[in-house]
Amino acid sequence: MERSLSMELVRVTEAAALKSARWMGRGQKEEADDAATEGMRDVFDTIPMKGTVVIGEGEMDEAPMLYIGERLGNGYGPRVDVAVDPLEGTNIVANGEWNALAVLGVADKGNLLHAPDMYMDKIAVGPEAVGRIDLDAPVEENIRAVAEAKGKDVEDLVVTILRRERHRDLIAAVRATGARIKLIGDGDVAGAVNTAFEDTGVDMLLGSGGAPEGVLAAIGLKCLGGEIQGRLLPQNDEERERCEGMGIDDIHRVLHMEDLVSGDDAIFAATGVTDGELLKGVRYKGETGTTQSLVMRAKSGTVRFIDGKHHLDKKPDLVIRD
Repeated sequence: MERSLSMELVRVTEAAALKSARWMGRGQKEEADDAATEGMRDVFDTIPMKGTVVIGEGEMDEAPMLYIGERLGNGYGPRVDVAVDPLEGTNIVANGEWNALAVLGVADKGNLLHAPDMYMDKIAVGPEAVGRIDLDAPVEENIRAVAEAKGKDVEDLVVTILRRERHRDLIAAVRATGARIKLIGDGDVAGAVNTAFEDTGVDMLLGSGGAPEGVLAAIGLKCLGGEIQGRLLPQNDEERERCEGMGIDDIHRVLHMEDLVSGDDAIFAATGVTDGELLKGVRYKGETGTTQSLVMRAKSGTVRFIDGKHHLDKKPDLVIRD
């Protein structure tokens, strides 16, 4: 992939964030998601690549989507697989909460797992704890291993978990170790990527969430030298058949980084829609909007934070009016 592609992809996530952030706190998650999708599509058409969506918006919330198999880019440049979530955290935006992102990842064609839209059990950590985690190990062992790898007491460790009834036993097990927990309503891509940044105060992510989000998180952590492991959790025969149709024969096996995103190169881009530990959300003032974005490339290890100031009167398609 061309290194210039990194900067081009930030334009895509910026557009999605600028359009969807107008819906923050308005209680209309589908409208916010639709706006983000429209913003992404408009800018993707200008990007020099031949992209194919292999991870699109999930079916679980029946949101408008950049569908799997959709072709993106202007038809020139490298052939790439695209994983995309125009608005990771539709409920977050609707409720005006924390950590909504416009996010995407790309890798050379054939290098991303075509993860079906179902749940995945996950464990994720930053670079210091790579090689120290095991999805099959008891929670207590993983927490002690991560604490040791990071030179922390267990009581100082912070574990991010989605606030779900299905995680009741997991939460109890983490609390029994003495570790601290950050419960989040949505947004486990941000939760996983945050483990690789010391300033976020997050040390690991545990629990089940969407499999497509697991691939997006893997792209981000690959760029950062972190680690994620996952296992698909099909809930019925239809989901098991979907796994088989995508070439995943052993649904019980642990998926490692190389299963989720292979090869030596990948690009991850995200723009904050609402404020989070890592990125500020969109700010509007008159005819200007400001964004904060993150773009990373695995091959070079480069991590960039980009502050943008956008003159919305010169970008009328990024503004919604009542």
